[in-house]
Amino acid sequence: MTTLTLIGKPDCHLCEVAEQIVETVVAELPSDVADRVVIDHASIADDAALYEKWWEKIPVVLIDGELHAHWRVSADRLRTTLLAADTEGTPA
Repeated sequence: MTTLTLIGKPDCHLCEVAEQIVETVVAELPSDVADRVVIDHASIADDAALYEKWWEKIPVVLIDGELHAHWRVSADRLRTTLLAADTEGTPA
């Protein structure tokens, strides 16, 4: 299972764009890969610790807790990373 966390805040245009990119990329993944991607949403408006850490960088995309991107999300890079994460998590 791969957890993708999208950190943003309400009324953030870049956050909305990032969410659209994330949703499109995951929807276009092969179904066996997409089924293993869990998308979590978090808001810096609701969490003081997230605000303190990320307020200057939203939107932020974490994959399995590791920073993948901030400010702008590349669909190609995200797709490549999610496919690689799925391969790494597949038993041999």
